[in-house]
Amino acid sequence: MSERILMKGNEALAEGAVRAGCRFFAGYPITPQNEIPEYMSWRLPETGGTFLQAESEVSAINMLFGAAAVGRRVMTSSSSPGISLKQEGISYCASAELPIFYANIVRGGPGLGNIAPSQGDYFQSTRGGGHGDYRVFVMAPKSVDEMANFPRICYDIAFKYRIPAMVLADGILGQMMEPVTFDFDPVEADSLSIPDWALRGSKPEERRVVKSFDLRPGKMEEWNYRLEKKYDEIKAEEVRYEAINTDGADLILTGYGTSARICETAMAQGRKEGLKIGYIRPITLWPFPTRIFRDLAGKIGKFLVVEMSLGQYVEDVQLSINGRSEIYLHKRPAGGIPTGEEVLEVAKKVLSGDKSKFYV
Repeated sequence: MSERILMKGNEALAEGAVRAGCRFFAGYPITPQNEIPEYMSWRLPETGGTFLQAESEVSAINMLFGAAAVGRRVMTSSSSPGISLKQEGISYCASAELPIFYANIVRGGPGLGNIAPSQGDYFQSTRGGGHGDYRVFVMAPKSVDEMANFPRICYDIAFKYRIPAMVLADGILGQMMEPVTFDFDPVEADSLSIPDWALRGSKPEERRVVKSFDLRPGKMEEWNYRLEKKYDEIKAEEVRYEAINTDGADLILTGYGTSARICETAMAQGRKEGLKIGYIRPITLWPFPTRIFRDLAGKIGKFLVVEMSLGQYVEDVQLSINGRSEIYLHKRPAGGIPTGEEVLEVAKKVLSGDKSKFYV
């Protein structure tokens, strides 16, 4: 059995990336993700890797573009406004089909906001965030153990489809400590094969081109259709979610990340009181698990969405259910953290037919 290690979320994420073969990190400090670059600053040199503190977030993401172009496993991280600054570079990487990995440890917003945990970056993460038509593979952990193990999945997906992949976690998950078990063997970076598209040298027989645009008439349209075909394949093959007690439920609680843990607590307490409450957690935010919501819509009359924002995740739930069930929202933005007891009280009001405050 693998050893269980007590780790902070940010450090577990960084160690997970190193064990998954990351050998290049470029980043810039911002709370509450600072433990990630701090950890990488000493851990990567131990593996023969490279850590760079860039002069800005913009510099960091463009360093990733260059390092990823030679086929290596690379990483950056930031929090909310820092990720905003990286969006142009992420769009470039998506168009150039470079398999980068990055993490957003979300803080309160908008603007500079605060350093409290939040889930206000859902739209930024799941809608691409930058300019143009592109997508990013997004995983949402709910525990420090998942913070440790999701980087390997992200790298596998990133290289399989040549797409940016990210972990979206709020400040609670970044700062809390829990026992961690790494469920994969460390990857020796030198054992990883170099992709056939990677830049390798200047000799004529080795020359390759990595770019994010084509200015010839009609070619950028063809480029976008090719990317869309890849995104459709990801939506068909790479959806991940968790569903508990959905059969015969009168109400489904749903949330991601820390909110999912809170929903689990409320469900367990409600079940002890005889309430027929179920629970759905998306593990991939993109691709979104539309089918499970669509299949349950109509069979289950009410869904209660819990999120630490003014209401972003709820829109994907609404699109999936498409008016076939009632949808309710309990929201706590910019550092507001609901409790299981609080969510259970809202659930009881919803079950009683109260639509005055929570119905969307």
